[in-house]
Amino acid sequence: MLKTSGLPDQPAKLIYYSGSFRMVSPGDHVVCAVTGVRVPLGRLRYWSEEHQEAYASAEAATQRARRA
Repeated sequence: MLKTSGLPDQPAKLIYYSGSFRMVSPGDHVVCAVTGVRVPLGRLRYWSEEHQEAYASAEAATQRARRA
């Protein structure tokens, strides 16, 4: 389980890597770059290392890839 440092309702700042990410500012969620939906860190599965963005779903990630 990912530790959120007790900051409920605060967006985390992450650095995205291929297959992993690192928290640089604590929080309990990120915001999908396509839909604006809040994604709890424990459910974050989709992101782009190239664009440094998080996505709420595979569909949102695909939608972003089509825009690039």
